[in-house]
Amino acid sequence: MTPTTPPTASAGVDTEVTRAAQLDCAALSDALDRLSIAGQCHGIAPRDGKFRMAGRAYTVLYRMAAAGEPGSVGDFIDDVDPGSVIVIDNGGRTEMTTWGNILTEMAHRRGMAGTVIDGINRDVQLCIDLNFPIYSRGHWMRTGKGRIQLAGLQVPVTIGGIAVHPGDILRGDADGVVVLPKARAAELLTIAEDITAIEARLRQNLRNGMRMDEARTQARYHHLQSPDYPKQP
Repeated sequence: MTPTTPPTASAGVDTEVTRAAQLDCAALSDALDRLSIAGQCHGIAPRDGKFRMAGRAYTVLYRMAAAGEPGSVGDFIDDVDPGSVIVIDNGGRTEMTTWGNILTEMAHRRGMAGTVIDGINRDVQLCIDLNFPIYSRGHWMRTGKGRIQLAGLQVPVTIGGIAVHPGDILRGDADGVVVLPKARAAELLTIAEDITAIEARLRQNLRNGMRMDEARTQARYHHLQSPDYPKQP
């Protein structure tokens, strides 16, 4: 018998991003907890609960502009690879925006996976109409033009208290956004897939009439996110 060769990923397909897209943020959050990695972006929420997103981070850092300094909001968009998540650190500022309808249209047309902002955006209706995922601290109409200035591209940033580096995987769903550090992504994905499978079996046992306490004990449900999960009896 001729030995078979394991299938390989198609050229250009990021298998880790594909796997992340099939998992919900809750399972990924539990996987992060199990490995004691901080990756849950606090206070960052989707502008529409139907938004779903997964991709590699392209990071953008803003600072407050000096008086009379020309703005540069959004001038980076042409250099971002399709499939990326644009990750914008505006220091959590909610008194001015970093993103609006022109950037939404451009990002959508160029095939970006979504945008995550530690700050706010405006022109929410267009992102909903286009189903272009935007996650932020809120929305308001006051522009950032003339108020903020580009401070760095593809540099480490902070989103919802979580460090994000270029190339990290960001996954977003109705619950918010999680960050999978590039160096630990494979390990996190495997754990999250295992947690998802365990919870699926638990739900099936409940549908079959098993008591909740028995089903949870059998699944070791209360320890799924624990760093010592494998050591539990």
